[in-house]
Amino acid sequence: MEHTGQNSPLGNHTTLVEFILIGFSDVPKLQGLLFGVFLIIYVFILTGNSLIITITKVDPSLKTPMYFFLGNLSFLEICYVSVTLPRVLADLCRQNRKISILACAVQMYFFLILSATECFILTAMAYDRYVAICNPLLYPVIMNSRLCIQLAAVCWTTSIIIHIVSTCVIFSSPFCERNKMNHFFCDVPPIVQLVCGDTSGIELMTYIIAALVVTIPFLLILASYVKIISTILKLPSATGRAKAFSTCSSHVMVVTLFFGSGIVVYLRPKSTHSSGMDKYFLFFYTILTPLFNPIIYCLKNKDVMVALGKFLQKWIVLGLITSKNSSHS
Repeated sequence: MEHTGQNSPLGNHTTLVEFILIGFSDVPKLQGLLFGVFLIIYVFILTGNSLIITITKVDPSLKTPMYFFLGNLSFLEICYVSVTLPRVLADLCRQNRKISILACAVQMYFFLILSATECFILTAMAYDRYVAICNPLLYPVIMNSRLCIQLAAVCWTTSIIIHIVSTCVIFSSPFCERNKMNHFFCDVPPIVQLVCGDTSGIELMTYIIAALVVTIPFLLILASYVKIISTILKLPSATGRAKAFSTCSSHVMVVTLFFGSGIVVYLRPKSTHSSGMDKYFLFFYTILTPLFNPIIYCLKNKDVMVALGKFLQKWIVLGLITSKNSSHS
């Protein structure tokens, strides 16, 4: 570990230039198995979400605000896992698990941006469903393409601005000599544990940001669905109620998965926390929504199923024609 000695009012500490990610090295006999499992998961996430993005772009029947946001969400999921999983796969293949402070800061920054943006995109999707069900006659006017693009832009830019500040504050703090993190990527809690001196200011900032990017979006989603359910229950026909519920079911499942797993990971009682188990909880939290997002939308959404079927059929036919022409030439 390279460092330079330095004194400060907080006491003696060292200026670290790198951290060591312990990752899954505590289970050496399972390195090969974990690599295979994680690689399959990563390929499935990339493939599934790429298919969702493709069909929302090419299928005319999916040129609606709901599927515009779904395409954004799938792109977000690909970026989200690509911040952590490639590093995990690389670390499973090597002994040297060092990461520079700069690389660690960049990884944490992008992870925070993508997590916050997912909260905001899910909120925008809830607003879309609210307008569609509670104001159906005004839906085409309110949810026009300009508003959709503006909402998506606000989701991304807000996250980028908020987390520039938090990342700078955390990584401008002095770190102690301990540089080992019992984690597989740079996340806020394990990094804050390595900060020397009083971390109450950082923890307060973290809680405030969490309220802005998690609690407020969750409450807005909850309020949207209270109004949506109230409107649906007033519909005269059972068929109409079933159809209205079906347009929301996929989004509700993704929201439940994302926020539910987040609550289990971050809001468990401290008495149940251990650094060894936390990383496994967090690993499944980071892959659950990206993994199940395409599955949920393909199985629960009829329009996506039909569009996917047409897309795959087109490529299969194209492949057969290409192979037939190749065999004749």
